[in-house]
Amino acid sequence: MDDDAINTMSFEQAMKALEDVVTRLERGDVPLDESIALYEQGAKLKKRCETKLKEAEEKVAAITLDGDGTPKGTTPVEGL
Repeated sequence: MDDDAINTMSFEQAMKALEDVVTRLERGDVPLDESIALYEQGAKLKKRCETKLKEAEEKVAAITLDGDGTPKGTTPVEGL
């Protein structure tokens, strides 16, 4: 899987791919060279998941609520 494919994944896609990598590594039947490549891919997938979570957290934090809990607008978040 190349970097462009990883960088366009949704959070759910990246998490599933990361789970698949971890499962393969945990089985222990993968040759060393392939294990290294899987580990590198897993690190990229982990970073993608973290990025998507951070984006979601920033969007949620930007929502302001009025007294009864109704969203009354959003506040722009730097970088979005």
